[in-house]
Amino acid sequence: MKPPFRADHVGSLLRPESVLHAREDFAAGTIGAAELRAIEDNAIRDVVRMQEDVGLRSATDGEFRRASWHMDFIYQLDGVTKEAGHIAVTFHNPDGEIEFTPAALHVDGRLGVSKTIFGDDFRFLQEAVTTTIPKLTIPSPSMVHYRGGKAAIDTAVYPEMDAFWADLTAAYTEEVRRLGKLGCTYLQLDDTSLAYMNDPHQRDYVASISGDPEHQHVEYIRHMNEALSGRPEGMAVTTHMCRGNFRSSWAAEGGYDFVAEALLNELEVDGFFMEWDDERSGGFEPLRFLPRGDKQVVLGLVTTKRGELESRDELVRRIEEAARYAPIEQLCLSPQCGFASTVEGNALTYQEQVAKLRLIVETAEQVWG
Repeated sequence: MKPPFRADHVGSLLRPESVLHAREDFAAGTIGAAELRAIEDNAIRDVVRMQEDVGLRSATDGEFRRASWHMDFIYQLDGVTKEAGHIAVTFHNPDGEIEFTPAALHVDGRLGVSKTIFGDDFRFLQEAVTTTIPKLTIPSPSMVHYRGGKAAIDTAVYPEMDAFWADLTAAYTEEVRRLGKLGCTYLQLDDTSLAYMNDPHQRDYVASISGDPEHQHVEYIRHMNEALSGRPEGMAVTTHMCRGNFRSSWAAEGGYDFVAEALLNELEVDGFFMEWDDERSGGFEPLRFLPRGDKQVVLGLVTTKRGELESRDELVRRIEEAARYAPIEQLCLSPQCGFASTVEGNALTYQEQVAKLRLIVETAEQVWG
């Protein structure tokens, strides 16, 4: 009866053409911010209605007002400025590779939260839902560090990393408190790093940014717990981990074995959205570390990277396989990632997206009732 639900989803949804065109017009200066927001408002009302129609218990705004699942939030933190990208990321797909150099960040002031980030967006979502719980997704504090490490932090502001982490987690604590005052009861911290670090190549990257490749995930988990330490009573918090999601491509691979014991036992959240949509994700064996109790693992078995619809029988079989390692009452079902982690979206149609969400609801009803 509380999040995460047996049938759930990660958060981002394909942007409709109206939003894509409006963003282009806004960038070109042919429409203003008010007109852009009005177009986004209409699109969000429609996509909330879709989520309710397919039978989901939670609804997001599809992240329609963002270009990126994480940077639109991070750039609104006090002390963070946007810089031209300098780290190229190689994404992979069945047809080859895509090299993408995302915009970077620089911490050049004291970190903080002057205003509630996404506060107005969440208020609108609250007004748009009728039968669902409004869910807000934000990047975890780990992502502020993972995007550049120590080199992205001005040593004149933070000569020691302990002070950086203290201010960052305090900023998140304040953000979570403010969201609670707005009535947010379902918050998700998205954190690709916790899945990326299962990949030895990504641990090499951690070393290159002056991190600790063998224990960085433990440090990130500790700081996420600090950020959530003052969360209000009644707020369910989940985290989502994937190995990259950009235009139907991925960046990292490897099962959850490297991080699973610390992740499932030490991270103080109500649910873990974890991807298991293909062989890159490994097997379900890491679920053996899930402690018996109230924590839920949301099995990301339905891929968002292609439009082909999964078999319900196959999904049921895989849920039963996962239940060999964790109690089935502590399992849920979702897509493995968002449908559009960035504004470009993945290579599938709106109707294919809807069909996958409906399949998740129907499969969950068959398995759990």
